Amino acid sequence: MEAVASARERRLVLVMGAVVLVDTMFYAAITPLLPALAHQLHLSKLSAGVMTASYPVGMLLGSLPGGVLAVRAGPKQAVFAGLALLAGSTLAFGFLDSVASLDLARFVEGIGGACSWAGAIAWIVAEAPASRRGALIGAALGAAIGGSLFGPVIGAIANAIGRAVTFSGVVVLALVLIDQARRLPLMHTASGQGVRHLFRAFRGRAVVIGTWLVALPAIASGMVNVLGPLRLHRLGGGAAAIGATFLAGAALAALNSPAIGRLSDRRGRALPLRFGLAGAAVLLACFTLPSSLAGLAILIIATETTLGAFWAPAMAMLSDAAEACGLDQALAAALMNLAWAGGQIVGSGAGGAVAKAAGDGVPMAMAAGLCALTLAISAVVRG
Repeated sequence: MEAVASARERRLVLVMGAVVLVDTMFYAAITPLLPALAHQLHLSKLSAGVMTASYPVGMLLGSLPGGVLAVRAGPKQAVFAGLALLAGSTLAFGFLDSVASLDLARFVEGIGGACSWAGAIAWIVAEAPASRRGALIGAALGAAIGGSLFGPVIGAIANAIGRAVTFSGVVVLALVLIDQARRLPLMHTASGQGVRHLFRAFRGRAVVIGTWLVALPAIASGMVNVLGPLRLHRLGGGAAAIGATFLAGAALAALNSPAIGRLSDRRGRALPLRFGLAGAAVLLACFTLPSSLAGLAILIIATETTLGAFWAPAMAMLSDAAEACGLDQALAAALMNLAWAGGQIVGSGAGGAVAKAAGDGVPMAMAAGLCALTLAISAVVRG
């Protein structure tokens, strides 16, 4: 029986990992497309930023509806809805040529991502024993980070042969994944919970802490993703060097995620999180110190890898907290989406604005301070 359960878990994680991989792959595909789109559509930096941010805004606004859909209709239906929205919006992004329509396509893609992630994480948590929750979430997250590695490749292909042809393939991928998800068993009983149950869960400290520990690395990552490429460019880095730096950081994070998840299962969620908080505080505080391209590239790779170590234990901690207070896991997954999207928007938007006014060191010092303060509070609470 254990062998059958293990095989079912592996298949579930494989399919759900593929779902979030495809989602992040097409989310990240815009990066190499932006210069050509800016030239073709006469985009300003603000317009390019709005187009990039449309996805996390869509995910932010779609998080609660996606979670409620996964609660009421079940994780499987939420995954189906997310894949359908992904296919339609990405196909539209391939064929449309106005700024407003492309922004709207990215926005709808973010809503689809919220549904896919809520369904996929809730499905994994519902089917997995608590003793393996961190490892299975870590494996799915590793696949998602892997999607962010392939996304720029898809974007580069679209630049070469055209968006319409390249992005038409998403329909085939979505149909294949819907078929594979349809074949998976799901032991899900609708809880009937809604948004009011989610807000009620915030009365518990554990849910608040888990949500914050998902949001914090998203804030820091948003800052690094905006300020890192600009600083690398000022130190003489071209597109290849910048791309290689973030590729290496994402690759290491993807490789580490399953191992970090397993560690959190064996030694507790707090252990890897405390190491991550300490490492991130130091690395973020040192962001402006390197004066060479190589030095800054190494620092960014280390920072991206360290921030990547947060996701599996933080999400597992939030899932544990939801289980303890009786919150449906689909709503816990909606909280994860809210925390990630909100953190990305704050980190990239507010971080960029503060850096413009006061220099790169100020927002990075603020992020480092948040990590150090969180670490200190966690030590006091434990003591």
